[in-house]
Amino acid sequence: MYSSARKRGFSHERDLVVKLWNKGFAVIRAPASGARTRRYAVPDIVAIYRGVVYAFEVKTSVEERIIYIPSHQVEKLREFIRRAGGRGFIAVKIIGSSGWRFIEINDLKTSRGGNYKVEPEDIRRGYKLADLLSFAAGTRSLDEYSSG
Repeated sequence: MYSSARKRGFSHERDLVVKLWNKGFAVIRAPASGARTRRYAVPDIVAIYRGVVYAFEVKTSVEERIIYIPSHQVEKLREFIRRAGGRGFIAVKIIGSSGWRFIEINDLKTSRGGNYKVEPEDIRRGYKLADLLSFAAGTRSLDEYSSG
């Protein structure tokens, strides 16, 4: 059976799916924790907007802190977006905060152990859902968004 922490994680993934869907994305949550899917490059969430694929690895925390991401998760996300021709993001939700933040995988920092990390300032500077939607709709490029 799933632990309560994993159930909460699934709940947050579903929350992001609903938010993306309500903004006009076609969205699917791809639960990849089963043994049969581990060998495939399957992200937590795949969203499509006007033919462009966005793939998300979802991370949550009860506080603003460094979030470490195993290298195999990032590499699977990279492989998925390479095959799909899309964009990859780490979607971060600080529980109790006002919303989601999105960090492009190309902006991730490497940890000493060879994994990846998202630091608190990266989360604060991350794209908001409205930024992502503006980018997806073609009204603004991601470069136009200032830090913070």
